[in-house]
Amino acid sequence: MSGTATMAPARPSRWRWLKLAAAGCAVAGMLATGAFVAWVASLGPLPLDQARQVSTTVIDRNGKLLRAYAMADGRWRLPADAKTSVDPTYLKLLFAYEDKRFHEHHGVDPLALSRAALQLGTRGHIVSGGSTITMQLARLMEPRQQRSLYAKLRQMVRAVELEQQLSKEEILDLYLALAPFGGNLEGVRAASIAYFGKEPKRLSLAEAALLVALPQSPERRRLDRHPEAAQIARNRVLDRMVEDGVVSKDDAAQAKATAVPKMRKQIPILAPHSADQAVATMKDAPVIRLTLDATLQKNLEALAHDRAVVQGPDISVAIIAVDNESGDVLARVGSPDYFDERRAGQVDMTRAVRSPGSTLKPFIYGLAFEDGFVHPDSLIEDRPIRFGTYAPENFDMTFQGTVPVRKALQLSLNVPAIALLDRVGASRLSSRLKQAGTSLVLPKDETPGLAMGLGGVGVTLQDLTQLYAGLARLGTTKPLREIMRANDERDTMRLMDQAAAWQVGNVLLGTPPPENGVHGRIAFKTGTSYGYRDAWSVGFDGRITIGVWVGRPDGVPVPGLVGRVSAAPILFDAFARTGKIPAALPKPPKGVLVASNTKLPPPLRRFRPLGELVRSGSDQAPHIQFPLNGSRIDVDHSEGGRYAAMPVKVAGGVLPLTVLVNGVSAGDIDSRRQRLIDPPGPGFARLTVIDATGAADTVVIRVQ
Repeated sequence: MSGTATMAPARPSRWRWLKLAAAGCAVAGMLATGAFVAWVASLGPLPLDQARQVSTTVIDRNGKLLRAYAMADGRWRLPADAKTSVDPTYLKLLFAYEDKRFHEHHGVDPLALSRAALQLGTRGHIVSGGSTITMQLARLMEPRQQRSLYAKLRQMVRAVELEQQLSKEEILDLYLALAPFGGNLEGVRAASIAYFGKEPKRLSLAEAALLVALPQSPERRRLDRHPEAAQIARNRVLDRMVEDGVVSKDDAAQAKATAVPKMRKQIPILAPHSADQAVATMKDAPVIRLTLDATLQKNLEALAHDRAVVQGPDISVAIIAVDNESGDVLARVGSPDYFDERRAGQVDMTRAVRSPGSTLKPFIYGLAFEDGFVHPDSLIEDRPIRFGTYAPENFDMTFQGTVPVRKALQLSLNVPAIALLDRVGASRLSSRLKQAGTSLVLPKDETPGLAMGLGGVGVTLQDLTQLYAGLARLGTTKPLREIMRANDERDTMRLMDQAAAWQVGNVLLGTPPPENGVHGRIAFKTGTSYGYRDAWSVGFDGRITIGVWVGRPDGVPVPGLVGRVSAAPILFDAFARTGKIPAALPKPPKGVLVASNTKLPPPLRRFRPLGELVRSGSDQAPHIQFPLNGSRIDVDHSEGGRYAAMPVKVAGGVLPLTVLVNGVSAGDIDSRRQRLIDPPGPGFARLTVIDATGAADTVVIRVQ
């Protein structure tokens, strides 16, 4: 045998390309004359529906990716929009390298086929392929089993069909979603996120060239397996761009000096609980847009994780942030780590029913302000007292004596809150909170009682946050929204009147902040459930309301778990991580009484519990004879759907007598000590009669 190695001639390969170029030109002409009509019909319809299948993606309010779900076969295929989600530099390189006349041809480019054949014939190797982007898309939609002239002709026919059925923009978007990038990555978005950790909106020249090179041989150039081959291919793309005058030599040299990534990054999993809930709700929707803000979500997830680590291995942290005006959920952190089994990470604690501790107290005070029998600067007693067999005590087991109502709420004193709840009525509080969209959970076979003022009822963090947003909205709540849909109209619900809501917010704004907080910036309240099982802190400024819960998901007590110590610092850090200075609360609405205690009307200077009547000398205090306290009044409808007038009868008292309905004057009572009033509508109502000396009596009725 001769020592000279025998090499395979290159001519057959060159002839094949020359034949293919000629065939392409012939096919284009034959297609134009309809010569392939029968054959094209035998191919069947294009598999467009299958090609359009993508990974379900959940995005934030600004279009940022929160979470993507792999397809059933494990592939990551993310939808792409060339106009909005892909860097123009990448598209420029893609067209220059793959298909210079993409916007001019009709699926097949005879000039490109001829050029490829000529380059092969003159240089002895493939310099550029003859396939258009549309032909490559056709191949991706119908993968070929082997390379053959028939397969290439089929791609050409399919490419022409694609051009007839789709616009150039639709073809490009499909290609950007289907192009292979190695492993289970399909599409430029999946590749950019997996390799660079970012969306392909802003790519460097090196990154753009790499993404152009990978689909040519995705498995042989996989970055996590063959980074050297990928780098060589990238540099070849850059050399071609310099040769064609698309990129300068200096820019190409700088791009070549950039190392290629050697590891895949994790596909983002932001807001996993919200994403799971959205996918379960919006079944089969390829793209789901949430109201969340990805940046804020990421910041609060990091905050929850860091604080949970400090609290202990079994402690979980949940945070929810809501836009006051719209009711949109801006961030929801259901647990500090979705994959932490010890903390039950996949349980969304923002939706879990827990005991709210003292966090319902502001709504007791709000109804008391609304009814007009107490004012933030009224005095109230914090002394040992019994309500039947129930004797509330303060958290520190001490009593403050006589204090302003404002201070009683800021210090979260228990006795004043229960005394006010006794006047307001536990059933009325429960009814009003439900009317405002909150689902309260009572123990089995129990009715609302005084204990609910200290946490004897179940509520979720999201419902509690919705209620506090109602205070920021001056008395109206709006159902929370997390999935953005067209024509999503949500009616507002009544929580309390504007003046009362403003007074509560003004009081909470003066609550002493934790060590990491600034006084007078955030109106907030803390709470600790019985047995140290739950620590809460909910607060708002003029723009946003944030709720925080800390505890064990399994409900086991945690000694020392207190709202002010465990939850309040997280709340103030959460506001800091919004990146904005706390916005001012709304200005006081018209009609709010702002006065010191000495300038208040006599009945408002000091709170008196239910049954304790104010007397002046020997005069008998007024007493409401009808309707009776706790009675149910059936009122007939008059014409036009309005309620008929309801009588109020009073005994005693010094004339003139004034009657108040839910804190609003309904006029004076005449010398016969009776008056017809217009009922406030169905539900609970509070009637108060005040005489000339300030003596008063109150009853709570239910109108239906």
